[in-house]
Amino acid sequence: MQIENAPILTIQHPDRASDTGAAQSVVASGVWQVHTLSRKGVLKGITRTLAALKHKQTLDWDLSSIERLDHVGAQMFWNAWGKQRPANLKLDPQHEELFGRIEKAGAIKLPRHKVSPLNWLIVLGGGVLSFFEHLRGFVGLIGQLVLDIGRFLRRPQAGPWREISANIYHSGFQALGITAMVGFLIGIVLSFLSSQQLRMFGGDIYIVNILGMAVIRELGPLLAAILVAGRSGSSITAQLGVMRVTEELDAMLVMGISHGQRLIMPKVIALAISMPLLVVWTDAMALIGGMVSAKIELGLSFRYFIQKLPDAVPVVNYTIGLLKGCVFGMLIALVSCHFGLRIKPNTESLGRGTTTAVVTAITVVILADAVFAIIFNDVGF
Repeated sequence: MQIENAPILTIQHPDRASDTGAAQSVVASGVWQVHTLSRKGVLKGITRTLAALKHKQTLDWDLSSIERLDHVGAQMFWNAWGKQRPANLKLDPQHEELFGRIEKAGAIKLPRHKVSPLNWLIVLGGGVLSFFEHLRGFVGLIGQLVLDIGRFLRRPQAGPWREISANIYHSGFQALGITAMVGFLIGIVLSFLSSQQLRMFGGDIYIVNILGMAVIRELGPLLAAILVAGRSGSSITAQLGVMRVTEELDAMLVMGISHGQRLIMPKVIALAISMPLLVVWTDAMALIGGMVSAKIELGLSFRYFIQKLPDAVPVVNYTIGLLKGCVFGMLIALVSCHFGLRIKPNTESLGRGTTTAVVTAITVVILADAVFAIIFNDVGF
């Protein structure tokens, strides 16, 4: 059954008996608009027929019987013609303008973007300028933090105690579960791998020295910092970014509320307090995991492990670990706040800024750990 007003494409073959030199002609009729072309089965059949006629250059096209034509139908004919008008075309004058626009649009050639051979130098220079821009903003943030802390020490009763307490809870207490699990598993893995090597040389008792120094001096602070950077650092950046998107930061400035006093300083103080506690917690869980693995692999009792640990690890290493935790916490908070305040009021910038903040915070923590290793090279051994 034929659909009323459906687009019709008829191929008329010449009468060989009367005219051997005539060419095939294609006659189009009906309504060639999107609402008729989109009917079930119509578009597929029309497309198949036009595709079969695409490479035939000697066809005569008669579009004068088309009742109505829109840009979609005209574009189908234009593609079948190879993006140029056929030599023999009969067209309704009212459709001339539509094909004229398509012809002009196809004639426009977009300029090619030439890449300079020195493009790598341009990219490198842009990266260096961006680095120094971030460094300048970071130093300015530290300076503002120092001023805010001085103001807080002069008038502690007017300080943001609720914000500090809330940030300690969110960044410290709620991170106990993930740090405990990761610390315990790392302790088991480190003890298991170390015991395999020590058993070969008969040095089973030195598992306490290896675990104690590695966990308390290096792995404990570094693991806690990386976990907090991924968990709390991203949360801080996202929180400030959402406040930028919802224009809360601008509203605070209008009301005369300092960003540093109410947003940045509480987060820095909270992480400076909670990070050393998380380091102690992570150290304890990693050592417990190491003791369990040493008990299973080497048969060392828990009592022996606990008795030998103070002799194997000097007390100064605990102090270095706590100092690392405090510094790492402040760096994570500052980096997260820095990128959070630079987020633009759109969702794309929010996602990109959060990712950059986490990656940068972890990188800064590792660099700071390397600086600690150089400074305290001869301390605690």
